[in-house]
Amino acid sequence: MKITKIRTFLVHPGQEKNWLFVKVETDEGIFGWGECYTQADRDRAIEIYVQELSRYLIARSPFNIKHFTFMAYHDFANKRGAMDLYCAISGIEQALWDIVGKALNTPVYNLLGGACRDKIRVYANGWGAQTIEACAERAAQLVEQGFNAMKFDPFPGAWRTHLSREDEASAIECVRAVRDAVGPDVELLIEVHRRLAPMHAIRIAHELEEFNPFWYEEPVSARNVDALAEVRRAVNLPVVTGEELYTKGEFREVFEKNAADILNPDVCNCGGILELKEIAAMAEPYFVTMAPHNYNSTTVGLAATLQACAVMPNFLITEYFVNFTACGNEISVNPIQVEDGYVQLPTGAGLGLELDEAALAHHPYRELPTRHLREFYEEGP
Repeated sequence: MKITKIRTFLVHPGQEKNWLFVKVETDEGIFGWGECYTQADRDRAIEIYVQELSRYLIARSPFNIKHFTFMAYHDFANKRGAMDLYCAISGIEQALWDIVGKALNTPVYNLLGGACRDKIRVYANGWGAQTIEACAERAAQLVEQGFNAMKFDPFPGAWRTHLSREDEASAIECVRAVRDAVGPDVELLIEVHRRLAPMHAIRIAHELEEFNPFWYEEPVSARNVDALAEVRRAVNLPVVTGEELYTKGEFREVFEKNAADILNPDVCNCGGILELKEIAAMAEPYFVTMAPHNYNSTTVGLAATLQACAVMPNFLITEYFVNFTACGNEISVNPIQVEDGYVQLPTGAGLGLELDEAALAHHPYRELPTRHLREFYEEGP
């Protein structure tokens, strides 16, 4: 079997981002789907990476997955990694696994050591609102829909390394309102988006303790692992990091410095399914658990995430964007379903999910609004 063509599909789901899908075709009629992480206006740049990387695969076997990812970094990138590169690699890598699973008529997880569980726990994201009252109301609705864990960013204001006292008080009140709305048994996952300096992250964490958060996600940037480790030592909440790290090489220092309790790398940008599995394997002897990030569609990206999560003994929970459900169901031949906060492990060959190309055509790429570069003296969010 040889690869004959690699195609890309940029799709706008009607939300705040575009989705980028990859289809790898072979001379035996078997094809595979993958998805690349997208963010802001980098979609077309990532698409070009996919197209250029395809020259390393045409007329080659789709089974040689590890060789492709190794050469993509060492030869194509000359050991100079970057987010856009890893997004492209990840999408192609998933598609190759999809082909291999279909060729062997088995789910991908059976090729990676076999399943450790028959269902995957998910938490709801993508449901936030503009006011504290609306957040509380929406959170209660998620509980009615069967979710028992939900993530949100309660912090108002611009992306800066400190918060005003007013912003800090507003964040605490938002968490209080959501906790009151959902009760004590629903898990609240607090997102910080890497925006704080250690001193502020530590102080706010202590204020949040009374609400018993499930975790404290990216209080500071993992690009300064010493600062992250400082926060972890000083707080009584589980610290999460990994969303901004790519490949297992970038996680090494997190383990060595005991900087996190939970990791959340994303299968669509960390290097793919096998890379995510290898990061999880590195985490095991450090007693670190895995909660893969998934700011992707509820289709291929989620399907690839499920395959990787299935084989992790140290898996905890993964992400599901509720605001992407409608479009995801429309473009999927066999949509993934969430029931009572879980997704049943797919049993179909490959990733266990197919896309409808005709439906994809109904959601063409849309350029996003220009992002405003706010000056330090400007007010507002």
